[in-house]
Formats: sequence, C-alpha cells, structure tokens
Amino acid sequence: MGSVVTKSEYSEMRSVATGILNGLCRMLVLPSVLCCRLQAALLGRDRAFCGWSQLYSLLPGLTGQYLRQAFFRSTMRHCGDKVCVSFGTVFSHSGVSLGDFVYIGSFCSIGDVVIEDDVLIASHVSVMNGCRQHATDRLDLPIREQPGIYEPITIGCDSWIGEHATVAASIGRHCVIGAGSLVLQPVPDYAVAVGVHARVIRDRRDVRGEIRQRETGGDSAEF
Repeated sequence: MGSVVTKSEYSEMRSVATGILNGLCRMLVLPSVLCCRLQAALLGRDRAFCGWSQLYSLLPGLTGQYLRQAFFRSTMRHCGDKVCVSFGTVFSHSGVSLGDFVYIGSFCSIGDVVIEDDVLIASHVSVMNGCRQHATDRLDLPIREQPGIYEPITIGCDSWIGEHATVAASIGRHCVIGAGSLVLQPVPDYAVAVGVHARVIRDRRDVRGEIRQRETGGDSAEF
C-alpha cells in the first residue's frame, strides 16, 4: 500500500510548488520590468507603468494572475504576498500599494491608492483619488488644462467593496461597501455603507443595533 500524504505534507508541497512558480514568473516578467524602467526614464514612471499595466491586464486565467503579481512586485510601490489581480483590471499610477492577501476582481480601475491587507474588491469597481482632480472654476481655460487636487485614498484592512462601486474617499478598516455605492466621504472603521451617495447604515460591531434597524426599518445618520 502506498503511503498517505498528510494535510501538513500536502500544504508543504503546495507551498514549494507555489514558490517555484513565483520564481519562474519573476524570470518571465524580467524583460518587461527592464523595459518599463527604461521607458520610465524617458516618459515618466506613471505613464510607463500604466501602459504595461494595461498589457498585463489582458493575460487570462491563473497564468495571468501569477504573471501580474510578479510584474507588480517589481514595479509598484508595494505589492504583498498572495495578491490576486483579475483579468481586465488596470492601475493608473505606480505609487499604488497592495497589502497581503488582496483580491481585486475583473475590470476594475485603480488610482494612486493604498489598499491594506485582506481587502476584497469585486468586479467593475473604480477607486479614484477624490473628485477634485480637475478644477472647473475658470471659464477661459478648458477643464483639461486646469490644475486639480489628487487626494490620498486608503482602503483599510479586511474591507469588502461590492461590485460596480465607485470610491472617491478613504474607507476604514473592516468595512463593507454595498454594490453600486458611490463613496464621496470617508467611511469610518467597521461601517456598512450603501447607496448613492453612500450612507452608513450600521456598525458591524453593534449586533443589537442591526436587529433594531431590521425591526424598525430605520437607517443610521448620514456621514
């Protein structure tokens, strides 16, 4: 009779295989990393990075996920362990930071933001640097020529952003943002926020408050 592989042995073998695969992917993306750095010296870092981000977004399946992670770990400000960036998702700035165990769904658009550990972002989500990226005060200049303000945005650890949400303000830790929501103001830790524009409907720590809202059908105050 053959020996039975234990759960710990299987986990160890899987870890070794994953390490080998990650090493192979790092070698495969090395030419594009070098090209990206050369283009950055000529065109600017963000412009070069954005083009390569678009190219790597088109790689399908599990292979694409591993190659994207390998490329981003050499070109982003920070890309943590076990990051999954799905098909069609693009990043517009190389200054983006992805923590460990971050999952980003398909066809997302991500700006110059900090995404902390264990964040889940569903498909078709847009995370942008505020709503003042273009000024509109002057009528003698096209909007495209008016300087704006890029606000720093952070998505706190263990937060979940639902499908088709648009995020233009920071989100605290352990938050849930409903599908289709428009976030224009900062969301506090442990909040569940939904709607356009998004409102906090409960605190995840307040179990009794959740039950009370279900009974009365009431909402919490806007933020």
